[in-house]
Amino acid sequence: MLRLVPDWLLYIIVIAAVVFVLFRVDQRADAPEVYRPDSAQPEPGAFLPPPSMYDPEVLVEVGPVASGMGSAFAISEEGWWLTARHVVDGCQQVGLIVSRGAAVPVQEVKRALFADLALLRTERAPAALALDTSERQFQVGQRAFHVGFPQGRPGEAYSRLIGRETLVARGRYDLEEPVLAWAELGRTTGLRGSLAGISGGPAFGANGQVIGVTIAESARRGRVYTASPSSITRLLRLEQVDAQGAPAPRLTADNYGEESDDLRRQLAVAQVVCVAPGDRPL
Repeated sequence: MLRLVPDWLLYIIVIAAVVFVLFRVDQRADAPEVYRPDSAQPEPGAFLPPPSMYDPEVLVEVGPVASGMGSAFAISEEGWWLTARHVVDGCQQVGLIVSRGAAVPVQEVKRALFADLALLRTERAPAALALDTSERQFQVGQRAFHVGFPQGRPGEAYSRLIGRETLVARGRYDLEEPVLAWAELGRTTGLRGSLAGISGGPAFGANGQVIGVTIAESARRGRVYTASPSSITRLLRLEQVDAQGAPAPRLTADNYGEESDDLRRQLAVAQVVCVAPGDRPL
């Protein structure tokens, strides 16, 4: 970090594994069973107000480019994927791991300049997920299910919505963007510490539609941050990408681990490899 701010802890930006380690991970493997400290249905809460200049700020540091990993998910069977900008920004080459030791090169990367989001294009995608980017749907206390590859392995977490914040990124690139803040309620058993590697993965609503992209965490405060749905809509409109996918099965605190495994097997959710300049290409 350029500077430490009390209680604002770190972005999912320090990507910990080098590309050669990633090739030892089979993304079709199941995650361990999930821990469920709170499986009760949420009480309906107030609807979320629009973004405001008075929203709390969370400061994050965008570190230098390094070979590593993240998560992505398909939004069109024509080969469009969504991920986090910091996962692929500045990479010499980007690929998606499709099986043990095998990666498909990404043909095109389109980075948002206004948010921590990026679009990837491959020749095709085996399965695509439905997006629900309506800002009107969000209620304080509702659940989200975050799927991807934390710490380079299959895993997931779930959370409840707290409210809006403004993410202020400094370092490799500078930006300010509205985000949604979620309080973590549970995660894969045995997964401790940072969720690094889940960045770029989908955040699902209970109806199985994607309602956000996971982009940051504050491990100390137990918070997860997702890109604003309006930012996702803006990126798709600017790049003229038509997102067409199908909802995942309805998700609950009791089944989201099993359903997440199925999504990874179908390659609707995949692991992203970033090869930094000067490193060995894929």
